[in-house]
Amino acid sequence: MKLKKFSMLLAALLVLSMTLSACGSSKEEGGKDNGGSGSEDKFSVAMVTDVGGVDDKSFNQSAWEGLQKFGKDNGLKKGNGGYDYLQSKSDADYVPNLNTLARRNFDLIFGIGFMLAKPIEEIAKQRPDNHFAIVDMVVDQPNVASIMFKEQEVSFLAGVAAAMETKTKVVGFVGGMESDVIKRFEAGFRAGVASVDPKIKVLINYTGAFDKPDLGKSAANQMYSNGADIVFHAAGATGNGVFSEAKERKQQDPNANIWVIGVDSDQYDEGTVKVDGKEYNVTLTSAMKRVDVGVYDVAEKAKNGQFPGGQTITYGLKDNGVELAKTGNHLSAETLKAVEDYKNKIINGEITPPGTQEEMEKFLSDLGVKP
Repeated sequence: MKLKKFSMLLAALLVLSMTLSACGSSKEEGGKDNGGSGSEDKFSVAMVTDVGGVDDKSFNQSAWEGLQKFGKDNGLKKGNGGYDYLQSKSDADYVPNLNTLARRNFDLIFGIGFMLAKPIEEIAKQRPDNHFAIVDMVVDQPNVASIMFKEQEVSFLAGVAAAMETKTKVVGFVGGMESDVIKRFEAGFRAGVASVDPKIKVLINYTGAFDKPDLGKSAANQMYSNGADIVFHAAGATGNGVFSEAKERKQQDPNANIWVIGVDSDQYDEGTVKVDGKEYNVTLTSAMKRVDVGVYDVAEKAKNGQFPGGQTITYGLKDNGVELAKTGNHLSAETLKAVEDYKNKIINGEITPPGTQEEMEKFLSDLGVKP
C-alpha cells in the first residue's frame, strides 16, 4: 500500500514538473520573439553618401530626407537598429563605410550615387546575405536593388521653362562629372529648349566635380557674362557655386534678370538673397529628382519582405519620381501651361526625351538644331 501511494505521489510530482517546465519554456520563447520587451524587432536602414555630402542641398540630402521620413513613419531612432548615414569625404571612404554599416547589422544599406557602384558590387559579393541598394547605377547582383530615374523627362520640362522665360535667348547648363546620369540631364534640357525655340543658344560646361562650388561659380560667371540669363545646374554641391554667382550679381543689380534652375531637390531656399533689406530669389524652378521617394519605396518593400534584389526600378514623371518645382511662382501662367502640355505628351508617349548623346543629336537634328 505504502509503495502504491509513493508511486502515485511520484507520478503527480512528475506531471507538475513537466507542466511548470512547459510554462517556463513558453514564456522564454515569447520573450525571445518579442525582444524581451513586448516590441517586435524593427527593420533598420542606412546609407553611404558620395563626396557631395549629406548636406549638399541636392542629391544626397534628398536621399537622407527619404531615410529620415522612413524612420519617423516606422518609429525608428537614429543609430544602430534604426536609421543612419555615413558621409564620404573621398572615394577611398566608400568601401570602408559600406563595410562599417554591414558590421553594424543594418538590414538594408544604400549607396547614394553612381560613384558607389563598384564599391557596392565588391561588398555585395563579399556579403551575399546582406541587402544593398544603389542609386543611379545598375549593379547586377542578387542582393542589390538598383534605383534609376528618368532625369531626361524632368530636365526636358526644365528646358521648356527656360526657353519660355529667357529674355536674352541664351541659357546655360552646368554639369558635374561627365556620366550617363548627367548626360541625361543635359540631353533632356537641350531637347526641351529646342522644342520651344530651336534658335535659343545653350552654353555647356562640365566642371568635372560634384563637390567644388568654386568651379560652379566660375562656370556660371562665364555663362552670365556671355549673355545667359538662366543657368540650369546638375552638379551636386558644385551647383551651390552657381547660386552664389547668381546671388552676387543680384546684389550688385537687383533689377538684373538672373536665374538658376536647381536640381534633385526643390532649391528655392538656396536662391534667396537680400539686397538693402529687401528679399529676392533667383531660383526660377528646380528639376526635382525624387531620390527621397525611391529610397523610401525600396526601404518599405524590403521591410515588408519584398526586397527587389537583382531588379532595377526606374522612376519617371508617370511615377511621380521626377517633377518640376513651382515654389515661388516665378513661372508665368503661359510657361506653366506649356510645361503641363509637354508633361502630358511625355507621359502619354507622344514625346520621348533623349537620354543619351546619340539620341540627343538625332532629336536636335530633327528640329534643325546643330548639336
